[in-house]
Amino acid sequence: MAKSRFITQILRSIFFKKAGLGAVRYARNSSSLLDLIRRVLDKSGGLSGASFTQFRTQLLVVSRLLKAYASGEYRQVPWKTIVRIIAVLLYFVNPIDIIPDLLPIIGLTDDIALTLWLFSAAKDDINAFLAWEQSRNAARAGSSVPIKTIPIG
Repeated sequence: MAKSRFITQILRSIFFKKAGLGAVRYARNSSSLLDLIRRVLDKSGGLSGASFTQFRTQLLVVSRLLKAYASGEYRQVPWKTIVRIIAVLLYFVNPIDIIPDLLPIIGLTDDIALTLWLFSAAKDDINAFLAWEQSRNAARAGSSVPIKTIPIG
């Protein structure tokens, strides 16, 4: 229950509302979106330790989803989900939020809590992307096999 209240507090904060407004602009500008992905990966790369491994892995998945969206390769994700993902990532990269990131260890608490909430809230859309990505990768791997023509008759 306390975790739920904490997420609600973050979602209602001026910091998240500002991120939400910026998210629409980012969603419509591929170069800005790719820059955001770079900043997210830079920041998450600095998180060391086994406890952050799954968190970083999930950030990589969401980053690949946004990259595929930005390139136009994957558009089967609802607009609301795209904007929500971008808003959470904008909040994540912003050092000044409910708990400033400048505070050692505790400063990332709100960022990580909100990002984990996103992974749960957008689970179906993220899983649909992973299924699409897997089938695309399988198709690409299959297309690299030379096709032999067999004469008939």
